[in-house]
Amino acid sequence: MIDHGQSAASFISLRGADLRYSSYDVLVVGGGIAGLTAASGAAHRWNVGLITKGTLDQTTTFLAQGGIAAAMSPHDSPELHLNDTLEAGAGLCDDEAVRVLVEEGPARLLELERLGTRFDKRDGKLILGKEGAHSMARVVHAGGDATGSVVASALAEVITVGGRVELHENEFVVDLLMDAGRCVGALSLGEQGELTVSLARSVVLACGGAGQVFAHTTNPLMATGDGHAMAYRAGAVMRDMEFMQFHPTAFYGAENPTLLVTEALRGEGAYLRDDSGERFMVGSHPREELAPRDVVVRHIRRILDRDKTGHVWLDARHLDAQFLQERFPTVYSGLKKRGYDLCEELIPVAPASHYFIGGVLTDTWGRTSVPGLYACGETASTGIHGANRLASNSLLEGLVFGERTVRELNRYLAVADPAVRKVKLDLADEPREGNDPTVVTEGRVTVGETMSDLCGVVRNRDDLEKARQTLDVLQASLAAPGLNVAELELFNLLTVAQHMVVAAARREESRGVHLRSDFPERDDVDWRRHSLIHRDPMTDEVVVGTGAPKG
Repeated sequence: MIDHGQSAASFISLRGADLRYSSYDVLVVGGGIAGLTAASGAAHRWNVGLITKGTLDQTTTFLAQGGIAAAMSPHDSPELHLNDTLEAGAGLCDDEAVRVLVEEGPARLLELERLGTRFDKRDGKLILGKEGAHSMARVVHAGGDATGSVVASALAEVITVGGRVELHENEFVVDLLMDAGRCVGALSLGEQGELTVSLARSVVLACGGAGQVFAHTTNPLMATGDGHAMAYRAGAVMRDMEFMQFHPTAFYGAENPTLLVTEALRGEGAYLRDDSGERFMVGSHPREELAPRDVVVRHIRRILDRDKTGHVWLDARHLDAQFLQERFPTVYSGLKKRGYDLCEELIPVAPASHYFIGGVLTDTWGRTSVPGLYACGETASTGIHGANRLASNSLLEGLVFGERTVRELNRYLAVADPAVRKVKLDLADEPREGNDPTVVTEGRVTVGETMSDLCGVVRNRDDLEKARQTLDVLQASLAAPGLNVAELELFNLLTVAQHMVVAAARREESRGVHLRSDFPERDDVDWRRHSLIHRDPMTDEVVVGTGAPKG
């Protein structure tokens, strides 16, 4: 019997769609670095399926420019990396999780090299870049500013060439399947409208982030918080949903997504200037343009409010032109297409939603609060980022915790039931029309504009209440979704947006990426603790609480 609640059994109407069944030991949802790492590792021992809503080159990982941070230099150490991560995290990092990240990170990078990833080197040694809030150069790059695509391509080749993973691209996972409180698979929607019931002894959510909750983001159009929303519907505990990191330097324009102007540019010496030409980070923080991201964003917002403008300027004109073109080919060509020359002109930049720190609560082995359900990468909240992610720790997180999830799966599946019994999916078959495409499009715009205007970089009680009301009105105006990806994405975006708003309203302080104009100070007495959200299975209401104070 499939558990109901707000699960697939009541969320979707079959409406005559073909229903197919498949079965795996491990089902991975998501094709970024965390999902590819988990799938390729688990396939050494288990029957693995991987479902991704687009193609493997449409993930946030593939677009990542910055690099991978790890203590690879003889002058560096995991302890120094740990200290930088804890300092950037503004008092909310889980020390154990951070230690796992920094101590296991170097070995994961070496494994990537063995898989064929060609990291940038000079005279046989890794070229290490420096980025915001790092005490030394420790960021490894590939292809200049194309690290994500190089790494993702190497991992994708492992799972496709070997044929050990059954890959399903362009397939949208609608919801998780539950049986007696245990996750037993997922329901997905194919390109031709067919539904597939994928039964699995374990499910790994590696669906990436939710940047599309906001109108201005560096995330691809597919980053709609699907993993967060379906985990919540399945009963998982969500943590720190108020913490969305805004990247300080996204290209200022009307595009969605917008071009990321990588932090590594500032690591190589680029400046931030206001309209008068002043470097406003000088004197604002000891590390100037390389302060932690939340600090830089806070000062950019100060300048935007002061000067009544929409952007500041990134200045790389004093750097060698040939070096810029070779080191940053993605940014250079991207700006050229938009009419700007990185080598000769000031570049308009502004903060944009970039990385979702909040997510499905997991331990350091990827285990969620739901038996049989695991999460890793941006979908998960391991506690390593605290209230502000250290630059270039995200790809490292996918590698480290994707691999640790595999180790836990090996333990779990060795003693778990040998198979998930075939369940009868009790889907409604009513003539559900869903919502008009225009309504869906307008709804997505409403979510993005509401969140950007009322729950963006700086928040306050009145704006958050307006946001809550607007989202609730939108939710009430929508009919139950049909078998349509755009509709299902809108419902997932709404779920994540509502969680972000209620968690942001509850946290009455400013910490890391969460800034409150009505509570401008950090409050370690009352708020050095995590926020927690789960669904009440009896009432279907959102339950918001907090964890114990951190010592």
